[in-house]
Amino acid sequence: MNAAVAVPSALMAALCFGVGSVLQHEAARKASPLKSLRLRLLFDLARRPMWLAGLGLSVSSFAFLSLALAFGPLVLVLPLAATDLVFALPLLAMRRGERLRRSEVVGILCTVGGLAVFLTALPQSPAGSSAAAVRDWVPVLAVVVGVVALLTALGASRRGPVRTASYAVTAAVMLALLDGLTRSTADRVRTDGFGALFHWELYTLMVVGVTGLVLSQSAFQAGSLAISLPIIDTLEPIGAGAIGVAVFGEQLALSVGALAVQMAGAAAAVIGIVLLGRSPLATD
Repeated sequence: MNAAVAVPSALMAALCFGVGSVLQHEAARKASPLKSLRLRLLFDLARRPMWLAGLGLSVSSFAFLSLALAFGPLVLVLPLAATDLVFALPLLAMRRGERLRRSEVVGILCTVGGLAVFLTALPQSPAGSSAAAVRDWVPVLAVVVGVVALLTALGASRRGPVRTASYAVTAAVMLALLDGLTRSTADRVRTDGFGALFHWELYTLMVVGVTGLVLSQSAFQAGSLAISLPIIDTLEPIGAGAIGVAVFGEQLALSVGALAVQMAGAAAAVIGIVLLGRSPLATD
């Protein structure tokens, strides 16, 4: 583990993802609802310069996230990467010549403070030296497939906030799986070098990445960013942390008291993310 690399890389991932998501949402909202959950949605969006700019930032975010996961555990990296709106909203306010509202300042303080409390109680754990076995991944893959199948069907049968929230949850779950596979692939590269090309993680990562992109853009297309982005920002690190514990043996806390402190910090961070996600800067 090398926090000097993992922490700045995770924060850069947050910055790129936050700004990129706002740009992608603005472009995706103009796409036809008939293209939701289909690759045709990506082909349509690829003709929009604003969406391509957002995609470029999202790709940069994934590159920084991969670097962070190569040097740090999921339970450290993903909470930091979920602070995207902390960086995005001040930049958007400066671009529009506006000042941050009181609720936005409170949201930033809650997110940063809650995250600081969470990480303070986090025990030192290695980034990992060997990839997890396939049998450790089977329950995780089963849960992800079940959740995505159920909620995409629910979202397709509804409209409005229910559809947006359903698609956002599926995107968050898929992105959490992507995070876990990214760490596993990094472990493969570390131990096997070019031999990583002969393992399943890399190719599954590609499929999950495209699927996660379709689901996230479908969530952006379906409704307000105030619904989709807070869901993604809260559920993705929770899901990735659960994968870190279940698959890679990472630890959240060493005592009941430390776990209580972490949960309090996480709750404050979630409240902050929700406040930021409802900002007019992100939703207008």
